[in-house]
Amino acid sequence: MSYNTRSEIEAVVLGFETCILAKDEFPHARHLTVAVWYLSGGKFDQAFEKMRTGLFRFLDHHGVGREKYNETLTFFWMKLISKVIAELQPDLSLVEITNLVIERLANSRLVFEYYTPELLQSEEAKRKWVEPDLRKII
Repeated sequence: MSYNTRSEIEAVVLGFETCILAKDEFPHARHLTVAVWYLSGGKFDQAFEKMRTGLFRFLDHHGVGREKYNETLTFFWMKLISKVIAELQPDLSLVEITNLVIERLANSRLVFEYYTPELLQSEEAKRKWVEPDLRKII
């Protein structure tokens, strides 16, 4: 998945925020897209809170239990995306940044290079941020 225009990105964000996207229309690459949008618009804490709130709204709207939400997983991806953005040229467009983030972080299983499945699926990790047990996010 890649984007050609900012309006394509805005459509994904709007679809997520208004829950127009069906749950199966919100794969990993679109999660990354929304996260880049939020991170490009402000501070990390605000972006993370928007993502968390949006994910709860999306889950609620589509009748998916909130137990599906994982705070550690969400925080991990937001941190990793933020790290990738910080490493990019500052003069890149939102479209270029989004496409590069998707390209670099396309593998949703990348999280298992940082976490064991047991820790990631623990009740503690679902409720609050837990540091990785395999490798630090540098």
